[in-house]
Order: sequence, then C-alpha cells, then structure tokens
Amino acid sequence: MATRQAEGWNSRIGLVLAVAGGAVGLGNFLRFPAEAAQNGGGAFLVPYLISFVLMGIPLLWVEWAIGRHGGTRGYHALPGILDVLGPKRWLKYAGVFGLFIPLAVAAFYCYIESWALAYAWHSAIGTFESVPATEFFPRYLGIDGATTLAHPGQALIFFLITLALNVAILSRGVAGGIERAAKIGLPLLLIFGVVLAVRGLTLPLDAPGVVASPLVGLDFIWRPDLSGLANPTTWLAAAGQVFFTLSVGVGSIACYASYVGRDEDIALNAASAGWMNEVVEVVLGSSIMIPIGVAYLGLGAVEQATSGGDGFALGFLTLPTLFENWGAWAPVAGLMWFGLLFLAGITSSLSMGQPVMAFFEEELDIGRNGSSLLFGGVTLVLGLLCVFFFPGGAFDEFNFWAGTFCLVAFGLIEAVAFAYVFGIDQGWEELTRGADIRVPRIFRFLIQWVTPPFILLVFVAAIIKPEAGDWQAAVSVLTSGGGWPLAADSVLGKVLHVGVEGGWFDAAGNATPRFVQDLTRLLLTSVFAVLSFLVWRSWRRKAARGEIPGGPRGGIGSGVSDGAGEGGGA
Repeated sequence: MATRQAEGWNSRIGLVLAVAGGAVGLGNFLRFPAEAAQNGGGAFLVPYLISFVLMGIPLLWVEWAIGRHGGTRGYHALPGILDVLGPKRWLKYAGVFGLFIPLAVAAFYCYIESWALAYAWHSAIGTFESVPATEFFPRYLGIDGATTLAHPGQALIFFLITLALNVAILSRGVAGGIERAAKIGLPLLLIFGVVLAVRGLTLPLDAPGVVASPLVGLDFIWRPDLSGLANPTTWLAAAGQVFFTLSVGVGSIACYASYVGRDEDIALNAASAGWMNEVVEVVLGSSIMIPIGVAYLGLGAVEQATSGGDGFALGFLTLPTLFENWGAWAPVAGLMWFGLLFLAGITSSLSMGQPVMAFFEEELDIGRNGSSLLFGGVTLVLGLLCVFFFPGGAFDEFNFWAGTFCLVAFGLIEAVAFAYVFGIDQGWEELTRGADIRVPRIFRFLIQWVTPPFILLVFVAAIIKPEAGDWQAAVSVLTSGGGWPLAADSVLGKVLHVGVEGGWFDAAGNATPRFVQDLTRLLLTSVFAVLSFLVWRSWRRKAARGEIPGGPRGGIGSGVSDGAGEGGGA
C-alpha cells in the first residue's frame, strides 16, 4: 500500500468554514431566491424552514456521525464509511453514490463556476457597458442557433482555468488546500454579499430606472404565509432546496467528518455549519438578486424571470444590465456579484473533490498529487460533455440526475442505514460523544421515525410529480380513467421523455436533443458502473489479503492520528 501523508484539519474554525463553504454555494444566491419567487415567497419560506428542522439538521448530524465513525476505522471515502456501519454487504455499494454524485456534480458545477469567473472579468473590464448580457451569454457559450452541439471559445478556456484552480487547491491537501481556501473565500464572499445587499436595499425611489422599493422584494420572501403548508408542490420544492443547499446526500460532509478525532465534537460543528449556511441563504441570499430585480423591473417581472427555478436568467442575463444603472458603481458591482458566485462555487466544488480523491488514495493506492490529477482528468472528460452538448441538454441531465435525484436517493439510504443498520442507540452515542452542546433528545426520535419517512415521501413525490404540480387535478384525472398526468420534470417524466417529440435523429439525419439526453444517461450509468466495479475489486483484494472491513488497515491511521497529522484535530 502506498505511503501517504496523514490528513487532518488545522483548526476547528477551519473545519466549520470548510463544511459551511461546501454548503454555501451558487444555490444560496441563485436557486433559493428563484425557488422562493416561484413558490409564493413567504409561502415557500415556512415549509422550507420546517424541512430544514425535520430533515436538514437530522441529516447533517447523521452524515457527521457516520463520517467520524468511518474515519476512526481508517476510512475517508463513502464505500468504506458505510461498510463499517454494519454487516450488510450492500452498504459499500450504496457508498458508490458518495463517489458518483460529487464526481458528476463537479463536472457541471465547475462549468457554472467558470461562467461566474468569466462574468467577473468582463464586468471589471466594462464589457456589459456596450454588450447586453442577453447577447453576450449565448455568444460566450457558443450556442447561437445551435440545437445540440455548441462551439465554445472563451467558455472552454474559462472552464479549463477553473478546473485547474480546483485541482491545484485539492493537491495541497485537506488543511493546506481546502481549509485555507475556505478561510479566505468564505469571509470575502460574505463581504461582497453584504456590500451588494446594503447598496441594493437602499436604492432610492427617485434613482434612475427604479420603479419600486427594493424592500418590496424582501418583504415578498420574508413575510410568512401559511398557505404553502397545504401545497404539495411547495413542500417538494422546499425539501429539494434543503437537500441542495446543505450538500447533504453528496458525501462530502461525511468525508470531511472522517478527519475528526474519535472524541472530538461533531454535534456543535454540524449545527454551526448548518446554521451558518441558512443565515447566508435566507438573509443574504434573499437580499441581493430579488430586491434589486424588483427595484428595476417590478415583482411580476421578477417572478416571470425566475420561472426556471434556478435563477440563471435573472443572475446572469438580467443583473449585469441592471447594474449599469449604478453608473461608476457598475463594474464594481458586477465584479462583486460574480466574484461572490465564483467564491461560493469553488468552495463547494472543492468539497466534491475530496471524497473521490480519498477513494483513489485509499483503495487504488494513488498519492495525493496523482489522485488530484485523476479527479481533474475524469471531471474534465465529463465536463466537456456539458460544454459541447449544452444546447442538447447534457448539462441539464447532469444537473437533474446527479445534482437532484441522486441526492435524495443517497440521503434516504444514509438515513435508513444510520437508524436501522448502525442502530439508533449506537448512532446516538456516536453523535453525542464529545459534544460541546446538548443535542435535544427529540432529534433521536426525529432521526429514527420522522426523517426517513419524510425523505421517502419527497423521493416518491419527485418520481410521480404531476403536470403543473397540480396534485388535486392529477387525482381527478386518474380516478376518471385518464391515467396519471406526469410532469416533464418528474423522474418518470424524464425517463419517458414526456413532452419530448421525435427520436434520436431528425429527417435530415442530425442528432436531436433526445439523442444527447439518452447518450448522457448512458455515460452517467457507465460511470456509476465503473465506480461500482472499482469498489468490488478493492474489497476482493482486501478479502484476499485477509483484511477485515473496519479493522486495522496498513498505512491508514485512526481518525485521532489522522487529526494529528497536520496540526491536530478539528
């Protein structure tokens, strides 16, 4: 087995910032405001906060607990971390999700990151003073008039730069790379965000172009509205956002926690990182894009601009143009906004690299530099599919299957494995051992009896989501013999290509978006299969060497010794 330098966190604040940085991402500033705007503002906020308490916080504690437990047995990658939870052989293969998800998400996430980097550069040099963002974006991506294949120029260059930055930071290790980047990136991100929020919220009504008070937008999101409690679609959107924003179900949190010593706190660390993310999202994320948009466009126009639910249109196409109303402030505002997005993105993509690299190091005996290059190479190959086949829908397929569906599926697996395979008694002891706070005992009940059914309900609802999200109308159609009207963005709707006409090729023999979608799904399935094979092969080798899963493993220390490797534990 290859000799590796022991990994660990230099400080507790570094660990919390790294985990918070992994959670504080593009979704805090783009997706959350867009989801809130599309689901009634305050009507969305109430189910969102309930989902955070019933599902988000319990899952955070579950992932921290299973991560530290696996780390004390020498595992830092999810197949091993889950394997030592119990005697079930399927656990290590369930851990493949903890490799596949971060790898596939990194491929398209780094591409979005590169957009932010490019926009920050173009904002600084004044590009948007003469070229509207609505014209710049399709030219930048190389998708003008394209139906399946893009012709990127700058987009490819900035993607390569962004990926190279990720690989360079990851190659420096947990403390020297990820922790250091979080200590710099997260505070700088918060400074940019506060400056933009203050400037946006104080726009006077008599300023050029202002049609409404920006506080109208803030009031729309923050004013509680209980009507959302009766809307299944709002619950589905809220629960999905909690998964997305906390990075639960990805595998990175468990990986980070595996570098924490056996008797060191995880309960307060998890709560601190989780609440830090929520403050950034609900307070800061609500105070920039929507209020500024409402000030210049009105609430109705902002709701229409966020119809996709991802915030890309408002964030990348509209905001750069609105900043031009700020005169000399425009380049600075653009640089801060897109710099903020880039910093939020890179702290998140770094958290996706570590679980995959830990597997390469532990199970394939590849050193840190080699594993970072291998991660970068695989991410590059997958990312190029998103870059070149963006018009055909490859990017959207990565986003849906790896960044949405698999998150919920893996979160459900983790919750069930923790409560019913590892066992709630042993799990609660792991969570509370060394805790610097008293974990309310109600969460023991929630983790065992509420969180798994809650996630299962979200999972099933996402599979059979009805057209237009109208569950009552769907039941009426079903009972009248018309079948279940699936939404195009439901899991079954995606599988069955609901709303997609034609086959793989058009009358002229050209590939269609449906061909790109199916090709992308085949590639993603192949990646999952290859990772599963690597796990199977690794465990076969261990069995041949007489190693016992969870027992002493040559060359890999316990979580305590790992934590001491670089300046002590977290």
